[in-house]
Amino acid sequence: MLAGGEGKRLRRLTRRLGHDVPKQFCPLLDRETLLQLTLRRVALAIDPARTFTVVTRVHQRFFSPLMAELSELDSGRNLRGNLVIQPDNRGTAAAIAYAAFRLAEMDPAASVALFPSDHWFSDDVAVMRSVERAFAMVSEFRDLTVALGVAAPRPEAGYGWFELGAPILDDAAGLYEVRRFWEKPPAETTRAIWNAGAYRNSFILVARVPALLGLILKTLPRLHAAFNSIKPVLGTMFEAQTVESLYSDLPRMEFSQRVLARSPEALAVLAVSDLEWSDLGDPQRVLNLLKCIARTGQREQLASAIRAALHRRTRRAA
Repeated sequence: MLAGGEGKRLRRLTRRLGHDVPKQFCPLLDRETLLQLTLRRVALAIDPARTFTVVTRVHQRFFSPLMAELSELDSGRNLRGNLVIQPDNRGTAAAIAYAAFRLAEMDPAASVALFPSDHWFSDDVAVMRSVERAFAMVSEFRDLTVALGVAAPRPEAGYGWFELGAPILDDAAGLYEVRRFWEKPPAETTRAIWNAGAYRNSFILVARVPALLGLILKTLPRLHAAFNSIKPVLGTMFEAQTVESLYSDLPRMEFSQRVLARSPEALAVLAVSDLEWSDLGDPQRVLNLLKCIARTGQREQLASAIRAALHRRTRRAA
């Protein structure tokens, strides 16, 4: 789970709400923060003990209380070791690479899902069902990275977009090759590709760890080499000091621009059409969403669905 950003575009709004914090640590939509809501969403399908949260050290006063939240989701276990603490924010590419190399040292054959910590979905249960389908797909197609693409009601600016290619299985499976990835294209391009059936990039990605690291090696070989050089200290008492030195020389790089846009042939899109989604990227988007939630009474419906799903998961575990 990626929670190391600064949330600068929403900082003015969060301050007006009385919370001078990055948006993932702000209770924008309810009493819980966006990160807490994301933790609960992910826990519908993935054991919290197997969830890494990538944060930035300067935000420690915000993320430290979340250890209690993680422990609550996992029957009181101490999950501080599930934090991947970056010395600085160097963008999503470094955050993903750090977590992927850490995971590879623990289980090199694992499959992994990547989640933003500051997004909203109209149906959390449906989202996690799609993630479970994506896990099954990367088990079958082991070199693929599967992205959840979400249908859009209109050609809204500020999103990344996947142009879909041929079906990988059949049309019913909803899994497609990627003809091209566009990261926040201009308005005319957005309109044209939306009309042609493009899907938005939710930035939920599922892959086997070797496939994800291979994608980073292909597109960002220097970043891969930097983290590969510190593999012997990952998980040891020397990790923090070594990572501090490594980050001091890293440029800021975003995964969508530097990885997804450069390797569309290594991607597949699982097309999701039956839910609404927002990345809460600007104040107007947040205000529109709050009006929608108030109008439809959706908040209580979502809370009921999440509580029911968590209850079912607890009963299965028992």
